[in-house]
Amino acid sequence: MTTIADKLRPGMRDFGARLLQEATASHARALGLLLVVSLVCFLPGFFNTPPVDRDEARFAQATKQMIESGDYIDIRFQDEVRYKKPVGIYWLQAAVVRGAEALGVSDARTSIWLYRIPSLLGAVGAVLLTYWAALAFASRRAAYLAGLMLACSILLGVEARLAKTDAMLLATIVAAMGVLGRIYLGHARRDADAKLGWTMPTIFWTALAAGVLLKGPLILLIAGLTVATLALVDRSVTWLRHLRPLPGLVWFAVLVLPWFIAIIGRTGESFFVQSIGGDLWSKVMGGQEGHGAPPLTYLLLFWLTFWPAAPLAALAAAGVWRNRAEPMTRFLLAWVVPAWVVFELVPTKLPHYVLPLYPALAILIGRAIELKLLSRDRRIVRITLHWPIVATALSIAGIVGMIMLRRQPGLLAWPFAAASMIFGFFAYRLFTEDGASRSMLRAAVSAQFVLIAVFGAVLPLLRPLFPSAAVADAINPPCDRPLYAAAGYHEPSLVFLLGTATLLTDGRGAADFLLQGSCRFAIVETTHERSFVQRAEAIGLRYAPAARIDGINYNGGSAITLAVYRSEARP
Repeated sequence: MTTIADKLRPGMRDFGARLLQEATASHARALGLLLVVSLVCFLPGFFNTPPVDRDEARFAQATKQMIESGDYIDIRFQDEVRYKKPVGIYWLQAAVVRGAEALGVSDARTSIWLYRIPSLLGAVGAVLLTYWAALAFASRRAAYLAGLMLACSILLGVEARLAKTDAMLLATIVAAMGVLGRIYLGHARRDADAKLGWTMPTIFWTALAAGVLLKGPLILLIAGLTVATLALVDRSVTWLRHLRPLPGLVWFAVLVLPWFIAIIGRTGESFFVQSIGGDLWSKVMGGQEGHGAPPLTYLLLFWLTFWPAAPLAALAAAGVWRNRAEPMTRFLLAWVVPAWVVFELVPTKLPHYVLPLYPALAILIGRAIELKLLSRDRRIVRITLHWPIVATALSIAGIVGMIMLRRQPGLLAWPFAAASMIFGFFAYRLFTEDGASRSMLRAAVSAQFVLIAVFGAVLPLLRPLFPSAAVADAINPPCDRPLYAAAGYHEPSLVFLLGTATLLTDGRGAADFLLQGSCRFAIVETTHERSFVQRAEAIGLRYAPAARIDGINYNGGSAITLAVYRSEARP
């Protein structure tokens, strides 16, 4: 009896073979297809997902305040200084928003998707740069697979949609490490001087400076640990002279120092106290903001965050380690292993911390496929290849979320969910017959359908997860310049959507706020409603209900209800 799987099998096998042949026919075609795949992975939900608390909304609001004040040196969220990160991402976001305003885009300053554009460009750039970096270590076919793995990874798909530093930082790190790898390998072949000249060192020091302006010392940590590990293993650092260190450091200083000098002149030592003493030290010494986790957390998260390439990493691990003495493998392992150990040991853990190591892992896997280093043990293959499991779990989770939170079946997501399951199944089923390359292509298509289903068809419609957007939509102010206060619910997204002047207070403060004038609105969380009403009665406040919103504050993991009240004119 012929099953559906038997009928689809010939088409799936032909699909994998043709796509791989077309993708690797030329560099231009490989880059073009990686660009298309990246956009397919990153754009669903990019424009219509509301601001995400808390980091994205804080970054966007700080940028908005820069534009409002015209002060592009200081970084603030309302009256609170934000010196945890340098200024780079704020400048990039401000440039996009100001450009959109010049082009006549309406509500540009509260359109969160504009603030996300630097992240989108950074994520796409990181994929293309991974292909470029991989060409120093492997063939065009392996480089394409490496770029594909990064483009379809769940973690980069998330970061590409968030208006924060990490996607753009990844692009700078891949650029710097791609140069570092070329110089290291060129020195080993004794042809660095002939081929590198000044172009590669210029790219390296520029990328290093951009990374520091984006997120401080993280890029220095990645590059520094790589160099230190290679120096320890090789007992030599003579290859570093090809980086032109003296003029490179001067160029680095020219790019980095002006803003640091300006912010120190403005704030004195408080910038370093907050960024190094407050942010960096608290992450090293403890779980900052409740994000503490034990060692090996990143290893456990890896199977989801680097899906769909994670199974191939498990199959490649033993072969890569056996090949560790080879210079190309040695460099890539020096990129990954020491930094991974450091991240595992640091108490504060967030999934995106290890993102700068994923391009190196992708290149290692691509080389392992090319060199036939993958394990052929059928038991290991069956255990590690979880492509259909993740595709099914993520798709079903999205649909169940729609049913539970919106009482809707989410029918738009169903075709994409079904397609993701089918491609995930055949990626697993045909692995032993067609090999890792073709199976990775099918798994990548499965991942693209998952990203479309979850981020494009489900997440933007889960409005209870975004109470701030629901509040902004519910309020229809009768004047040009309404004023707002929030009691109990103090999420940054509310400030971003309602305005910098939004007062964050308690129930009593919200009542006093409404008493001060007309066209004022108070957003009162239920736990503060009693004190609001009592204070309103005590001061003789006349107010009227404007809306009531039920939602979920995913930061606390609890259901909330927000009552919106407006002030009424006194007789």
